[in-house]
Order: sequence, then C-alpha cells, then structure tokens
Amino acid sequence: MPSSVAVVTGAAGDIGRAIAKRLAQSHDVVALIDIDEAALEKSLADLEGSGRYATIACDVTDVVSVAAMAGQVAALGTARTLVNNAGAARAVSLHDTTAEIWRQDSALNLEAAFLTFRALEDGLKTSQGSVINIASVNGMAVFGHPAYSAAKAGLIHFTKLIAVEYGKFGIRANAVAPGTVRTQAWEARAAANPQVFEEAKRWYALRRIATAEDVANAVFFLSSDQAAAITGVCLPVDCGLTAGQAELARTFSQSEHY
Repeated sequence: MPSSVAVVTGAAGDIGRAIAKRLAQSHDVVALIDIDEAALEKSLADLEGSGRYATIACDVTDVVSVAAMAGQVAALGTARTLVNNAGAARAVSLHDTTAEIWRQDSALNLEAAFLTFRALEDGLKTSQGSVINIASVNGMAVFGHPAYSAAKAGLIHFTKLIAVEYGKFGIRANAVAPGTVRTQAWEARAAANPQVFEEAKRWYALRRIATAEDVANAVFFLSSDQAAAITGVCLPVDCGLTAGQAELARTFSQSEHY
C-alpha cells in the first residue's frame, strides 16, 4: 500500500511547523513545502523523528514550480491531506494598498491554494482525502489588511467550491480561520511594544490569543475520520473574537480613532 502523505505549504513558519508535527501522528510522511529552503531545513531540524518528513522547495504561486512539487509528492506516496497554509499580509489599509500588493496578496493567499489543489487532485481522489485551507478571521469580517482579507474571503468560498464539486469523489474540504496567533512575527511586535499581547487579549472572549498548536489541533481534527461528515465549513480558531464581533464594531464606531 502506498504511503499516506500530508502536504503542508508554508511549512517553514510556526503554524506550518506545528501542523506538520501534528499530522505526522496520522500520516506516513509529511511533505514540508516552502519557498525558503534554508528555513525549511531549520524547521526539519526542529521536528522530532525527522525521518517522517520530506522537504520540498516550491513557489506555490508559480504553476511550473507547483507541478514539480506534485511530482515529488507522488514519489513519496499518495496525498491524503493537503493543508494550504502559505500566506502573508502586506498593506494594512486600503489607501496604502497598491495594485502590485493586491496582486501579490491574491496570488499567495488565494490562487496558490487553487494551484496546489489542482496539482494534487488525482492523489486526493485516490485517497478520498481532505483539504484544509488556512483562512483567517480577516476573511470573515473587516480587521484591516484589505488585499489579504479579500483573498482569505475568496479562500473560504473556494473551500466550499471544492466541497460541493469534489464531494462525489470522497474529498472533503474545510477551512480554519485563526485570529491572532502567537508566532515569531507577533513576538517581534512584542519586542517593539511589550504590551501588544495584553492589548490584543481584550478583544478575545477567552482573554487569550491562540497558539500555533491550537490551529494544528483543529487541522488534525478536520483531517481525521472523526470529521468524516464535515465538509464545506469554516472553523474559527480565534478564542471568541468573531463571536464578539458586534461588540468590537461598536467600540470602533465610538472611538475617536479612524
């Protein structure tokens, strides 16, 4: 029987690495995909049981690079889980968003998921596998970073498209929408503003922000047989941020800061 393979894009980052580590518990091989080869190797060194992982350098916004990646995945076994985790946000406001930023954010946060899914589609059909797209609460409401947010909203809709059109092949597709996650990027912000986490916590019902492991646990569940009847959903992993969205919107509307 061919090895079962989990494919995780953006695997060199904190969230991607946590997802890969969790999926190694349920797959024979986890393919770590990232454009940064040096960061990939560092992530591999940080993971226990590195024999269960394979690193593949790939630009997920480039169709030729993605096709080559799919060939390498096929050599490892049959793709059973695809996690489209690669993403980044640039301009904070619409005013600061250039045409190039809009295109770049759309390519990485939305189009890349389409390219990787289509490239791995045959393996996912064979395994009757699962697709988990890492969206964002930004795709569910207005929290800034407009190009990124619009792309993430599109990613949530793309998830539903896969679920509806490919359900007949046994493929399930779901999205996970994190809020603020304590990653190295946020640690860098904390270095500049030591109160940044305390300031952020007040918007979250649980009075904390999510960890990379929280996101990984949600991905693990959605990829598992326990979620066999779940497809086409977007699961917020946001410590209650979107549940309190109305209160947050009221606070902003009453603020003097626009």
